[in-house]
Amino acid sequence: MNWIKIFTSDAEAKEQIQSEKPRLLIVYGKRICLTRHNDVFYAVQDACSHNGESLSKGKINYLGEIICPFHNYQFDLKTGRECQSRSNDLQTFPVKSDETGFFIGI
Repeated sequence: MNWIKIFTSDAEAKEQIQSEKPRLLIVYGKRICLTRHNDVFYAVQDACSHNGESLSKGKINYLGEIICPFHNYQFDLKTGRECQSRSNDLQTFPVKSDETGFFIGI
């Protein structure tokens, strides 16, 4: 796994990624949906496993699930699991921050 620096610090990440507002990142050609829920960052594949819709256009609910804007499929941000087992799970990506920056693992 390669750790890719996305932001220079955790503070910059919090400025750029508003709570409960998914954001699309393209990292080494991969479309990744980065979001912050309850002050914890999560990164999942951006394409809904049901029909490929961009999850960065979706919403985050109070349970920590990202909801696809097209058919309302719900995926757990921690595990990527589709909550009703109707579709494949999402790929998740680890995130970390330290004194050198904010990173996503690819």
